[in-house]
Amino acid sequence: MRFRYRLAYYMVGFSIGLFFVAIVLSGKDARCNYFPNSRVLNNLRTKPFYYSAKASSQLQAKLIDTADVRLILTKGDVDFDNSNKEIKNGKLYIIEGKSVNNRNFRLKVINYPDKAVLDEIIRY
Repeated sequence: MRFRYRLAYYMVGFSIGLFFVAIVLSGKDARCNYFPNSRVLNNLRTKPFYYSAKASSQLQAKLIDTADVRLILTKGDVDFDNSNKEIKNGKLYIIEGKSVNNRNFRLKVINYPDKAVLDEIIRY
């Protein structure tokens, strides 16, 4: 069998396979979080998110907006050297990122088994 016929058969089979994979995965909320940074941020975003009294006062003082907090929790970088410390019943994560206005912020988030709490917002 010639190469172009083999290639044509391969491409037909490959396209049918892609079609079935697209059908199977289209209704699911599939994510590929392979790196530790994206796994931690995804875990924090999927849990119920609360604000501590200190963080609430900083939000009311217009230091940062909740949309900026969500942006940092989506595109921020987790500082693993200072994070993953046991606090109370959860783990402390320090996330650094930029707001919509390109201001640098550091969020201290405590990750509990059933919720995530924004403990403090630091502008640097």
